[in-house]
Amino acid sequence: MFSLFKKEVKGFLSSVLGYVVIIVFLLIVSLFLWVFPGEFNVLENGYSSLDGLFMIAPWVYLFLIPAITMRSFADEKRSGTIELLLTKPLTDLNIIMAKYLAGIVLVIFSIAPTLIYYYAVYQLGNPVGNIDIGATNGSYIGLIFLASAFVSIGIFASSITDNQVISFIISLFLCFIAYQGFDSFSSLQLFKGVDNIIAGLGVSQHYVSMSRGVIDTRDIIYFVGLSAIFIMMTKTSLESRKW
Repeated sequence: MFSLFKKEVKGFLSSVLGYVVIIVFLLIVSLFLWVFPGEFNVLENGYSSLDGLFMIAPWVYLFLIPAITMRSFADEKRSGTIELLLTKPLTDLNIIMAKYLAGIVLVIFSIAPTLIYYYAVYQLGNPVGNIDIGATNGSYIGLIFLASAFVSIGIFASSITDNQVISFIISLFLCFIAYQGFDSFSSLQLFKGVDNIIAGLGVSQHYVSMSRGVIDTRDIIYFVGLSAIFIMMTKTSLESRKW
């Protein structure tokens, strides 16, 4: 499993797509935080806060994580290497977890350079260090959990097709529903009275909760559970080849 994990990470970082994804993420976030005027601009707002980063990042990941995961199984199926992979002394779950963990590591690679922004805002504070460290740390943890859920969705989408474009579209749709869809549904008159329950099923509410700096066990269980559900759905999808 570890060998496959290393192969996945190395394969992504040795491709142009890997660096394009990371550069695009950093470029978009940098433009909104430091260049474009508006509510996300750190210098314009005059607050030593990275809230803009954690508001923008999930929307950027809605597109970039499906781009990362779309090749996971779809490319293996298209090239015919999926059968060779499945004959190795690894269980289906081992293979899925190797690809899943590799996806999370690649997302962390894209997040890590933003620590430079954290240092810059820390130094720009008046006085120096006037930044809510707890909320910032919680937001980083929440972003990693959110990204891990998106990766599990992307892995599943890739397992049900041999077309990378279709995998990308399905993953994008499911990630959007998970992040924003439940909030939208909860605002409908039809769900009045159970709106809080509907909203609680979505990713956004739990992500925002962690971004306040309070790491609630319920939020962690939610993200772990959501990822586990899609991992098991991916396992079922792979096992369907035997039916």
